[in-house]
Amino acid sequence: MNWLLVVLGAVVGAPMRYLTDRAVQSRHDTVFPWGTFTVNMVGCLTLGLITGAVLAGGASSQVQLLLGTGLCGALTTYSTLSYETLRLAEEGARFFAAANAVASIVGGLGAAFTGAALAQAIWA
Repeated sequence: MNWLLVVLGAVVGAPMRYLTDRAVQSRHDTVFPWGTFTVNMVGCLTLGLITGAVLAGGASSQVQLLLGTGLCGALTTYSTLSYETLRLAEEGARFFAAANAVASIVGGLGAAFTGAALAQAIWA
């Protein structure tokens, strides 16, 4: 039944990604993909928080499957990050392409570590 938890999380995460991306991107008149950046940062923070909670004994492995693997797996989209970065570079927006790649990697790692540290502070 573990696969069902992953599917249920993904059923919620995928529409959340689409709706968040459209809502954020419609508010910015720029070529930078703020919608994808936002969902990836939120997903990294959430995944760090869930992983930290599980490691500290504050959440079960079923919660990790439902929210971490299912929800965050469908919410985040590094394939879209790659595509949008390549598109920016091909269209001559090389600064935005480099900023998107660097900010997404550094920001994603920072968000994940922040989430894990927050979980440690709460459940340790």
